[in-house]
Amino acid sequence: MTSFQKLFGKAITISAALSMTAGLALAADGTVSADKIISALQPKPLTRGLSSGPQADPAITAKEIGFVKTLRNRNTRSLSLGEREQIAEIAATKPNIDLEIQFDFNSAQISKGSTQAVQELGKALSNPNLKGSTFVVAGHTDAIGGDAFNQDLSERRADTIKRYLIDKYGITGSDLVTVGYGKTKLKDTANPADPINRRVQVVNMDTKTASK
Repeated sequence: MTSFQKLFGKAITISAALSMTAGLALAADGTVSADKIISALQPKPLTRGLSSGPQADPAITAKEIGFVKTLRNRNTRSLSLGEREQIAEIAATKPNIDLEIQFDFNSAQISKGSTQAVQELGKALSNPNLKGSTFVVAGHTDAIGGDAFNQDLSERRADTIKRYLIDKYGITGSDLVTVGYGKTKLKDTANPADPINRRVQVVNMDTKTASK
């Protein structure tokens, strides 16, 4: 192998290493654009016809819509365990995005590194394509601490995001349903104390735009 080939090979190795580092830095930041949030939260058009797969059961859809209506204007702490689980069950079938909005340890204060993520969320929910839908803002904690403490903390974190969206972006409060799950739904169960578990997930619970 010539000296040039050796040097060229080293250059490729260094370039690949830098590319991997840049990718990891981007993933660690977790910030996505408002456009990507809009795309993730926008319901897909409902399909019709025998060949298009299973159709939504009108009775179930009506029941879900009725339940979501009862959540509007509800205080976060007023939700029962059964209601929280019902929200999670419905949310699992809806357009959602996990923005990994980070909070300071044992705090409902948004970390400085996550401010832009919340701002992008505000821009997205203000967009005409999403404005007026009902969104669930779900708070989560890591596994450090007791159940009651983490439940309270997750609820306060969800409330923090809701207040920010109302105050900074004029989002209608009744369009934001806040719920806390404490440490019951960890994102990384293998590393329960990891900061990645201290996050907020946003779900579009509305189905009216999907039937266009």
